[in-house]
Amino acid sequence: MTRRAIKDNRRETALFRRRVLAGFGLILVGLAVVLSRFFWLQVVEHGEYVTRATQNRVHLRHLAPARGLIYDRHGRILADNVPAFRLEVVPERVKHVDAMLDRLQQVVPLSSDDIKRFHQQLRQHRSFQSVPLKFDLDQNDIARFAVNRWRFPGVDVVPYLTRNYPMGRDFAHIIGYVARIDPNDLKGLDADLYDGTTHIGKTGLERYYETVLHGKPGYELVEVNADQRPLRVLERHPPQPGTSLYLTIDARLQQATVDALGDQAGAAVAIDPRNGEVLAMVSNPAYDPNLFVNGISQTDYSALLHDPDNPLMARAMRGQYPPGSTVKPFLGLGGLIMGLRTPQDKILSTGTWYLPGNSRGYRDDKRWGSGWVNLEQAIEQSVNTYFYALANDMGIDRLSSFMARFGFGEETGIDLRGESSGILPSREWKSAHSRNPWYPGETVIAGIGQGYWAVTPLQLAHAVATLADHGVAHAPHLLYALGHAGQAQPELLPAEKGRQVVAAPDEAWAAVQRGMLDVVNGAKGTASGLGKGFPYLIAGKTGTSERFSRTTTDYESGRSIEELARLHHALFIAYTPVKHPRIAVAVVIDNGAWGSSAAAPVARQMLDAWLREQPPPVATLQAEAGAP
Repeated sequence: MTRRAIKDNRRETALFRRRVLAGFGLILVGLAVVLSRFFWLQVVEHGEYVTRATQNRVHLRHLAPARGLIYDRHGRILADNVPAFRLEVVPERVKHVDAMLDRLQQVVPLSSDDIKRFHQQLRQHRSFQSVPLKFDLDQNDIARFAVNRWRFPGVDVVPYLTRNYPMGRDFAHIIGYVARIDPNDLKGLDADLYDGTTHIGKTGLERYYETVLHGKPGYELVEVNADQRPLRVLERHPPQPGTSLYLTIDARLQQATVDALGDQAGAAVAIDPRNGEVLAMVSNPAYDPNLFVNGISQTDYSALLHDPDNPLMARAMRGQYPPGSTVKPFLGLGGLIMGLRTPQDKILSTGTWYLPGNSRGYRDDKRWGSGWVNLEQAIEQSVNTYFYALANDMGIDRLSSFMARFGFGEETGIDLRGESSGILPSREWKSAHSRNPWYPGETVIAGIGQGYWAVTPLQLAHAVATLADHGVAHAPHLLYALGHAGQAQPELLPAEKGRQVVAAPDEAWAAVQRGMLDVVNGAKGTASGLGKGFPYLIAGKTGTSERFSRTTTDYESGRSIEELARLHHALFIAYTPVKHPRIAVAVVIDNGAWGSSAAAPVARQMLDAWLREQPPPVATLQAEAGAP
């Protein structure tokens, strides 16, 4: 029989107490750890976690400013902002971007260009910033995405204002276009000023006046739910819209000029001689700037690049042409000022003119010449012999120096980027581009606007405007007024004071002007009849410049129009009314047969359109300009 141990109650009680104390101690330690951690989170790290919680609950959304609008001088809209929708992605909320794009393409069509540009934008943005994926969504795209939105966290449809150019091609080379901001743009941008902005001016006035048009960004704090859907706006600081531009351009005159040029490649510019305001400036052909706003496709861009007529080039300010006979009025004026000729002096034109001691002949357009002609007749009939002899007497140094006063060989300073300076023949220019010396024969052909000459249509219009205003030059400009938000009327810019660049006696101006009047109204004028039916007198000058050096001594009277067009550029300059000029015009037609038949009619249509737009009373016209 086994004996049972006697229970020791005292010992068990002591053991129990020790265990209870040990357990209570462990509980106290655990509680102390929990309390210390709670203190750490709620007190020490309070600021950080409140910030994190707020970021999960409240999002900062940058608000891009509405871009300033662009109008013509009469308030017709040329560049507008229209509501649109785009897809945006917040990278940090998307686990696998490529997989998301593959799924998303099954809902909203994405082109290869969209995806390529999106990946480029990813490298430019921080992970928490929205990155545009597809612009200008249509209603079907929006509806399909709305149904499937739950499948794409971090992707959303966002409203925005997109640029629209209602007159498209007519103003492409003046207004330019905006497009997406790229890495090259970012290098020179103020990041704070462009927060939330996706587009920037790339060409034309959109680029030149970017800082004026852009405005200042704003922001809003948006409360979201667990699915990151907006619930309410907690705080909003609205952006400041950009300043609107009013241009000197007359939209109807611009359209009329486009219509007048038709399918002909070339350019035409109209300037108010009194102040340098550019009334029309057309480069033809042109392109649709709306294609570039939200990303032009590779196919469309390639088509523009490889178009043989080069629609991307702004011919009006970048195209360079020999001016041909349009330089003759300027050269004639120089001869009078320098005392080399008087208005009555006559030169015998026999069909060919020779440098003294030289057997090489320089031809007139007429096979047997025009006989004895003075300055007025030489301008009227465009007699080369008169200007060959005058250029030779003047010499290249004085010729170049005088023609430079009218702005040839330098940029006009118009408020656009990329203007060409052209070429004004001179010893200095040739020595910089050739090892050969200057030859007398090069001076001779410079006298009729051939040889090394190169002018832009804008330069030519500026020069004839200066001539029309008797030697007072006004820098061509496109900005007329500024439209500030909240102001009922635009702020007109002060008129720039002109500079007297050429001084001449009244009889010198009158002699040149009579010659240019006879071009349009004289019986033998090279543009005779052009002013018929116009309410006041037009002074003009035709020009036909050779694209290639002559290789034969054949006259061109027997050539077809098509053959002549391959050999020539056609030019025409004009201003009117003659006593108080209000408009000066220069027209250049690429591959035009003759200035009189190809370019002059375009100028007349421009003048007709200008007259319709702001017709002065007939009595006023007759008093100022005289009846034709």
